[in-house]
Amino acid sequence: MAGRLDEEREQAILRATYELIGETGYQGLRVDAVAARAQASKATLYRHWPTKAGLVVDAVRCCKAEAPPPADTGSLRGDLTAWFAEIGGFITGDEGPILAGLFMAMHTDSALASELRSMQESKVPFAEAICERAERRGELRPGYDARLIDEIVPPLLFMHCFAFGRPLDDAYVAHVVDDIILPLLTRD
Repeated sequence: MAGRLDEEREQAILRATYELIGETGYQGLRVDAVAARAQASKATLYRHWPTKAGLVVDAVRCCKAEAPPPADTGSLRGDLTAWFAEIGGFITGDEGPILAGLFMAMHTDSALASELRSMQESKVPFAEAICERAERRGELRPGYDARLIDEIVPPLLFMHCFAFGRPLDDAYVAHVVDDIILPLLTRD
């Protein structure tokens, strides 16, 4: 069994991997390029990450900025608006295209898809926390489906930005909150 890499070495490899995903996409990522950038041997990479999917998911876990829980603004609309604006900033930032490419690669790489889904399942459900706060404040009645937020909002923002090339401005975020999500959460 391979010995554990020291933390600095592991960080260098994972950072190099993440940077290269941003430059080449998942499909174009090559272990020899990661090894060269991280000044490590290909044997070291294969010993610690036998699959490309495992290496990439570890790089995402290590390097992707972890979003803090959405702020409690005092209202459901305010919480959703603030959170969706944060998601929009993330999507239009440096990491958005990286994750968009990884999501596309999930279609053809079942190992990557499995690893990324597992990673997503371990995350704190922000939508549920926001809706539970709103229910305690009397803004939502029991029976809402908070999962709709995660199913609708990130893909909608990605499409608006990347497919349609439109800005994710305050007006669009307000439209998503007022015309799509609030009506879904409060419908009878």
